[in-house]
Amino acid sequence: MVRGWRSFVLFSVLAFGYAFLYVPIFSLIVYSFNESRLVTVWAGFSTKWYGALLENDQILSAAWLSLKIAVMNATGAVILGTLAGLVLARFGRFRARTAFTTLITAPLVMPEVITGLSLLMLFVAMQNLIGWPEARGMTTITIAHLTFSMAYVTVVIQSRLSQMDVSIEEAALDLGARPAKVFFVITVPVIAPALVAGWLLAFTLSLDDLVIASFVSGPGASTLPMVVYSSVRLGVSPQINALATIIVCIVTVAIVVAGFIMHRQEKQRLNA
Repeated sequence: MVRGWRSFVLFSVLAFGYAFLYVPIFSLIVYSFNESRLVTVWAGFSTKWYGALLENDQILSAAWLSLKIAVMNATGAVILGTLAGLVLARFGRFRARTAFTTLITAPLVMPEVITGLSLLMLFVAMQNLIGWPEARGMTTITIAHLTFSMAYVTVVIQSRLSQMDVSIEEAALDLGARPAKVFFVITVPVIAPALVAGWLLAFTLSLDDLVIASFVSGPGASTLPMVVYSSVRLGVSPQINALATIIVCIVTVAIVVAGFIMHRQEKQRLNA
């Protein structure tokens, strides 16, 4: 009796938690097909807001800018995060390890307001000293996103490298393979699921960022979260619901594809 009651309570809490997270998302998707301009009043099924969204140049240009920044940030974060994770997982103890680890993990706990303000001051000082960057825009936002997303990727890569069997790499080195070839032929395929996970994580963090981008962006360089936030402050538009629905669909497809790839690679690794 006690066990059954405990299971019922746990199931209820779990169901409430999932409902709290996903019911608003489903509601947003449903009301993106609403005929009415009021997002809380259902007036019939319609897809006109998707057509209006495709004609909104401000949102489309902001979305394109955010996608470009997210792709560049994710790619750069994976490269730098892999190098940093390799140093932490393979180089053991060295003189500056504590300082290096601190610099890597600091962006994980640093408030975004502090990070954004410090980067803004850095870019302004560099512009006054060397004339670069000439203006704040896509370049400064990408650099700013790299500073914190790289830390997340490093943690993911380091964790995977720490669990990897080092004897495989040592055997390849004993057989005469060069360190670079061992890394690209053996290490990279083994940690490929972690690389994909790190890339997706960095991509999502960049696409979702609002605070830091608000500090380091300039005129004509508004990301999608900035445009959505500024429009929501004046009232939620059905176009925002349509935009959110498209993003949810894209993210869902990306997660499913990435999960399938990672599952297949893990299955191949276990069968090898």
